[in-house]
Amino acid sequence: MRKVNQSVEIQAGTTKEAIDAALKHLGVKKEQVSVSVLSEEQRGLFGMRGAKPVKVRVTIKEGNGGQ
Repeated sequence: MRKVNQSVEIQAGTTKEAIDAALKHLGVKKEQVSVSVLSEEQRGLFGMRGAKPVKVRVTIKEGNGGQ
């Protein structure tokens, strides 16, 4: 029986924060996933963080279990 790839989309202040949150949610290591950046962070007035967060999709690679 073939497993369907699991993926999750996460928003966070930085790409690293989003990836780390997705890895924790899926319960896997970075080597076991592929990462797609769906939207980049956009800074607000005067370069302040958080105007628009980063959004990533993290998908478990085929053949890697989630547990």
